[in-house]
Amino acid sequence: MAFMEKPPAGKVLLDDTVPLTAQIEASQSLHSHTVAFTLNKAKHEVTFRQGAIRVHLFEVSEMQFLHLASHLCPSLSPQKEYIIRVQRGVSAENSWQIVRRYSDFDLLNNSLQISTLSLPLPPKKLIGNMEREFIAERQKGLQAYLDVITTHHILSNCELVKKFLDPNSYSVNYTEIALQHVSMFFRSEPKWEVVEPLKDIGWRIRKKYFLMKIKNQPKERLVLSWADLGPDKYLSDKDLQYAVKLLSSCSHPYIYKVTFATANESSALVIRPFSEKGTLKDLIYKAKPKDPFLKKYCNPKKIQGLELQQIKTYGRQILEVLKFLHEKGFPYGHLHSANVMLDGDTCKLLDLENSLLGLPSFYRSYFSQFRKINTLEGVDVHCFGHLLYEMTYGRPPDTIPVESFPPAPSVFVVSVLESILTCEAMKNGMPTVSRLLQMPLFSDVLLTNSEKPQFKIPTKLKEALKISKECIEKRLTEEQKLIHQHRRLTRAQSHHGSEEEKKKRKILARKDDYRMMVFKDGTQR
Repeated sequence: MAFMEKPPAGKVLLDDTVPLTAQIEASQSLHSHTVAFTLNKAKHEVTFRQGAIRVHLFEVSEMQFLHLASHLCPSLSPQKEYIIRVQRGVSAENSWQIVRRYSDFDLLNNSLQISTLSLPLPPKKLIGNMEREFIAERQKGLQAYLDVITTHHILSNCELVKKFLDPNSYSVNYTEIALQHVSMFFRSEPKWEVVEPLKDIGWRIRKKYFLMKIKNQPKERLVLSWADLGPDKYLSDKDLQYAVKLLSSCSHPYIYKVTFATANESSALVIRPFSEKGTLKDLIYKAKPKDPFLKKYCNPKKIQGLELQQIKTYGRQILEVLKFLHEKGFPYGHLHSANVMLDGDTCKLLDLENSLLGLPSFYRSYFSQFRKINTLEGVDVHCFGHLLYEMTYGRPPDTIPVESFPPAPSVFVVSVLESILTCEAMKNGMPTVSRLLQMPLFSDVLLTNSEKPQFKIPTKLKEALKISKECIEKRLTEEQKLIHQHRRLTRAQSHHGSEEEKKKRKILARKDDYRMMVFKDGTQR
């Protein structure tokens, strides 16, 4: 029996990793009830009236009055609506308008406080908030706030920000949907039991996690993950279901064991052992595995990279498993530090199912900017560069490409980073995984694990995986082409509108006018 009896057919076509941009186009006043109040400072009295409400207060300070008024009469709060143009990706056709009040921004900002980031939301103001200068300044501040939350890699991908900017696409409760699917799974697999939901521990909006146990082994803890099928799902339903079930048979010293996996026409469910130690990202950020993603990784208290030997060993282990998957013809494309589980001193890769399910990569908004990164092998190398940077410096790079690197524990680390994350590497091509393994940083690492890798993929499924990989790469190439065209057009428009170009056009226009005058004068003579 399938874990869903009547699943909605098909995959989710929307790519949640495509960046959203937001621009405030205008503001408009709201019509509200008339508010009247008088404040007699000499007598410390105030009369406050809104409609039928009339309040007469004695012996109050101005600050006390403002505090009371803000609760008794919400219309004293800012009465402006902001019309915001939101765009997905580079196409202006894929845009829409939303209307938000300051209170909506304030509510979002309160929800994002879990990140502990200091976000630039303009402060509240009860009196004088309809003055023209204040309104203009507030709009400028709100635009700066939008710019921050749409360019911060983790915030821009979180459900709170997506719902704020695109309520139509993110209107459903994904946790409830996941619970329905998981409940149906338990009907056919009664030996499992949910201990608790692991709320927002991952970055994906459409992927939910639950802490599990086996009824006859109550002390053992496992993690169940449920996810929708994504826009890069190109396997047939039959091939997908077979490939997902095959994951539990995969045995490799650097791949985290899958206990159980199943899929249907719309989603998939995977169960793995739960690790109290957490992921490589938890180690770097000194985070608790069960905490929400925003809390764990947005603003670490202490930024510190790993020891050189850890960087070398973990890097070598990750490259070895990537090489293994590439040789097997198994697409991955989802490497990042939160997808690497720590088991003692060993790194083990997580979420091999992501590429089968068609889920977009965590770093897609980065590598989609560079046309040379057009294969999943290239994507893995690029993502390894991000991971190596994070292991070295304890934080992600500020920008991609990276212009210069801070001091590192070894020149060999910088050498590898330069071969992957610099502008030259993006333009001229990056090294392969095999080439990275030969570089001095990793070539002398002694691997002591003797477990023999096993992952038998039938020939027919290998062919299906190859076709799926080609389709994923084709969609990436098409997206990169659109971004490249948009970038060229933007540069041309910027050049055309520059002061230097305007001066050139004026000079040419004057020369043309002069030539015309000379021509007319000669004709008349």
